[in-house]
Amino acid sequence: MSSSSNLQLTKDGELRHFLTPEGLDRLMLERILDTADSFVVVGNQEIKKVPLLRGRTVVNLFFENSTRTRSTFELAAKRLSADVLTLDIKTSATSKGESLLDTLQNLRAMHSDMFVVRHSDSGAAHFIAEQVTPNVAIINAGDGRHAHPTQAMLDMLTIRRHKGHFEPLSVAIVGDISHSRVARDQIHALKILGCKDIRLVGPNTLMPQGIENMGVSTHNNMDSGISGTDVIIMLRLQTERMASAFLPSAGEYFRLYGLTTARLAQAKPDAIVMHPGPINRGIEIESAVADGPQSMILNQVGYGIALRMAVMSMAMSGQMQQRQAQANQTSSLSGEKKA
Repeated sequence: MSSSSNLQLTKDGELRHFLTPEGLDRLMLERILDTADSFVVVGNQEIKKVPLLRGRTVVNLFFENSTRTRSTFELAAKRLSADVLTLDIKTSATSKGESLLDTLQNLRAMHSDMFVVRHSDSGAAHFIAEQVTPNVAIINAGDGRHAHPTQAMLDMLTIRRHKGHFEPLSVAIVGDISHSRVARDQIHALKILGCKDIRLVGPNTLMPQGIENMGVSTHNNMDSGISGTDVIIMLRLQTERMASAFLPSAGEYFRLYGLTTARLAQAKPDAIVMHPGPINRGIEIESAVADGPQSMILNQVGYGIALRMAVMSMAMSGQMQQRQAQANQTSSLSGEKKA
């Protein structure tokens, strides 16, 4: 078991932080998906709130811009009946020179129970969970080019709800693999859940070196790469993370790797199309496909609320168990000293 999994789990194997699917086992990922399924039902009810985090304080710490992730985390926490504080980093003390460490320690002193963290530095959420506030549940909402576990898991939820078991599926992940933290966690999650045919499709300039070592196949030709697939996951071109020209032009990229109605015909007739967003229409995907009957893009957003409710409730439960175990140990040691 990796150090990452040890950090994420209690001694009893319950979720305590959620930093990456890497290092977690299939049973844990399936528990997350099963819990999220129950919250999908809650989302369809007239009264959508449940009391699982009543009396708990969730702080959203977004050091990078976000729309879907930030808003769905906030909505998920509120549906769990938590008190929610969304910190505006641009106007916070951090913008005045206060260190991240001091900001977090001050928030912990306010008796916060959970931090949802998005940061531009890879490993930031892991560092916070391990070194800064281990007794606060940390949910990674994206760290640099490293991980985005809740996005990957809401994608797994989307696939399972529409395609069932993972083992027989062929899944193509198309586009900017090199700069995508989502793609990395998608690969980890798919492999853990038993998917055998994972294809990465894109130009060589957007393929990380050694990616084949993760047990995936790589394809530079879009048509052959998506041929006969059950699931096609399109990725955004992350030009903000590109230090140099990786592509000749957006138009050329769309010609070679854009998902059009004609190209979609190469996949299975009942194949589903996904995209973590935001979508660049006419660059990664044709509007007719993004808005078409095989598109699950808006479904992903809805499932994202349920998935994040699941992760937050499970991590908070595990964290409370951990705190109780520590309190019992302290009480026991205190009793021994008195004796």
